[in-house]
Amino acid sequence: MDSRRMFELAQALATAKSRQDVPAAMELFHQDMVLEAPAFGTRAQGRAANERALTGFFASFPDYEVALEGHADNGDALVCWGTVRMTMTGDRFGVHPNGRRAELPVFIQFAFKDGLIAGERFFFDLSELCAQSGVETDAVRRKLFGAAAFAPAAPGIEPIHR
Repeated sequence: MDSRRMFELAQALATAKSRQDVPAAMELFHQDMVLEAPAFGTRAQGRAANERALTGFFASFPDYEVALEGHADNGDALVCWGTVRMTMTGDRFGVHPNGRRAELPVFIQFAFKDGLIAGERFFFDLSELCAQSGVETDAVRRKLFGAAAFAPAAPGIEPIHR
């Protein structure tokens, strides 16, 4: 797929997600679409799972907006970077956010198949989202990852706490 088309698809997805338009986003996804958000520890594969993931995400972040500010590709994959703005709401993360809108740098890695988006890996700093949302990162990580996220470090390795 050529560079121009890859970025057009990524930009169309950014626009659909910024409108919280799940049906428009789904039109851009390959049937085997894999959506990963490492900060949340989530992975959705297939159209039905992606529809549920996006619907749940927008319930937690109803004003989500992303602006793509740059991109690079290698002919097969595309990486975009930009800014995401969103307000954490509800109790999905086991905390009570302050209701303020967070603004974070983001980068997104895309894969493509049959002229559609087949993969999206969405990277951002969970600690910064938590700080701007007025919640403790450890509490959110505990809810997302359970006690395993706080297992003792191996001998000689000091844990990093945020």
